[in-house]
Amino acid sequence: MKPLKVILSGGGTGGHIFPAVSIANEIKKLVPHADILFVGALGKMEMEKVPAAGYKIIGVHIAGLQRKLTLSNLKLPFLIIKSLLKTRKIIKDFQPHVVVGTGGYASGPLLKAAVNKGIPALLQEQNSYAGITNKILSKKASKICVAYEGMEKFFPKEKIMLTGNPVRQDLKDVKKYREEAFNFFKLSFNKKVILVIGGSLGARTINEAIGAELKTLVDNNIQLIWQTGKSYYSIAKQQVSPYTNDHIYALEFITRMDLAYAAADIVISRAGASSVSELCNIGMPSILVPSPNVAEDHQTKNAMALVNKEAAILVKDIEAKQTLISTALALINNTSQQVTLTNNISQMAFQNSANTIALEVLKLANYTL
Repeated sequence: MKPLKVILSGGGTGGHIFPAVSIANEIKKLVPHADILFVGALGKMEMEKVPAAGYKIIGVHIAGLQRKLTLSNLKLPFLIIKSLLKTRKIIKDFQPHVVVGTGGYASGPLLKAAVNKGIPALLQEQNSYAGITNKILSKKASKICVAYEGMEKFFPKEKIMLTGNPVRQDLKDVKKYREEAFNFFKLSFNKKVILVIGGSLGARTINEAIGAELKTLVDNNIQLIWQTGKSYYSIAKQQVSPYTNDHIYALEFITRMDLAYAAADIVISRAGASSVSELCNIGMPSILVPSPNVAEDHQTKNAMALVNKEAAILVKDIEAKQTLISTALALINNTSQQVTLTNNISQMAFQNSANTIALEVLKLANYTL
């Protein structure tokens, strides 16, 4: 049998990249000799993260539509034409059996080029509110894997498969690594820990809210693992410098997320789809601060899917500077509320999402194990 050939595209943020890498890893587990290629947007984080995960990636020139009038919007039609020509050539040269899109600028032209050639395409929509690119692509996609119920309002019902979001495979059963995690982050076993993750690119409002209240955390005997993202890191580094002996740590990017979750008593996070899915799979008591700067406010919709089931606490971005720390202190000192949130969020987890999606990819490729 010819080797299985798959192209995956997902990028711009970790929320699009990590699901794509998880699916690729699962395909490799099922078919070790599979030939896997990624396509990403030049200058975006997938160009660094995908090779770090061990996969080849080709970059294309593409960007998204800016909501305000800018010169970059005038360039967009030319970038789209250029990216369509480039992805058409990639398809022709690589000859994939199937293509997979997990969102991000490059997945639009890639999947369009593929379906125009009659190559089956699988979409993986992470959010509870579908993005415009996936809505357009869904008309010609063969299968659409979703993480939330009720997605037939966006996609053809007969193509939908409820799979959950594929998350990083090192995050299952993390709590058993708690001792290792405390040693890794140089934490005290006698104090509680808050983990703050604003997403792979950081989150300005969350960062400002945390940075302003570090002394409050120290005064309440709380330790902090704080992922700031690139743009805020230099400020955060200065802000934490008086408190390093108090186990208050700022990191630009957390390389060992498994140990960060293992150490944490509670998590403060944006409500991106992958983050929410990880929190469900781990069963973390969480405070979600949805980003207001995303299309169709889908992070608020992701968060509300949990809040409505008493599976997480919501703090609005606009209120974060006033209420985030007080909400976090109330939760970290309320064990019974933590237990309730853990029980409820755990019930929303999907197990083996990456495997389910990978098997669907093989099916579309007519590849039998």
